[in-house]
Amino acid sequence: MLVDTLIPTPYYHTVGKEVEVFEHSYKNKIPFLLKGPTGTGKSRFVEYMAHQLDKKLITISCHEETSSTDLIGRFIIKGAETVWLDGPLTTAVKEGAIIYLDEVAEARPDVIVAIHSLTDHRRVLFIDKLGETIKAHDDFMLVASFNPGYQRGFKELKPSTRQRFIAVSFDYPEPKIETKILVSETNIDNDTAKKLVAIGNKIRNLTELGLTETVSTRLLVDAAKIIHSGLPKRLAVHVAVVEPLTDDLQTLEALKDLCNLMI
Repeated sequence: MLVDTLIPTPYYHTVGKEVEVFEHSYKNKIPFLLKGPTGTGKSRFVEYMAHQLDKKLITISCHEETSSTDLIGRFIIKGAETVWLDGPLTTAVKEGAIIYLDEVAEARPDVIVAIHSLTDHRRVLFIDKLGETIKAHDDFMLVASFNPGYQRGFKELKPSTRQRFIAVSFDYPEPKIETKILVSETNIDNDTAKKLVAIGNKIRNLTELGLTETVSTRLLVDAAKIIHSGLPKRLAVHVAVVEPLTDDLQTLEALKDLCNLMI
């Protein structure tokens, strides 16, 4: 099943050889792993590549309750019958779609076990509940992402799992590129985009604040959008950049003061 070609191409600004690497990964049927902080363009990149390759994309946002059953499928009661319902992974394997497991390290351990046979030369999916083994469609591709810095030592991928993938690291774009992204995504003026990027980089360098997550490009895009639609700049930065970062009152006040000076 192909993606509707009338859908506009998702905007993505290449920063290295990631497009070329992805294409070779797809051509050679090797799973692809994106590593990097939240909001650095990992999901957008996968959307862009699916569009470039003209393939259906199935995205699963993994969390601590995501299980292999959620991905593979389950029996459901339909009227007086019990019928099998394929999960998104099974659908992708059968149809030859690209499946993207976003933040795969957050999922339950049985998810990693379920995808192992799809990440080596076998390219098969075992469905224990049906007693079946499905050979992956020739166009099937498994893509996953995780944030190595988030809850380090708690939610990590094992080396034995990582080594089944081609891996590319994502980070925040350099200021010139990030400014261009904000302008392209939101039509905000270049001067305001530069100021937002400067705020983002300033906060990213304030490691002494001990923020769990720092300012993502996504947050800056959100701020740019609501500024462009008419919200005052300082208020936009407060609600779109500062407030999502922390609930600590002292840290909030410090960040608000800093942003007020810079915007």
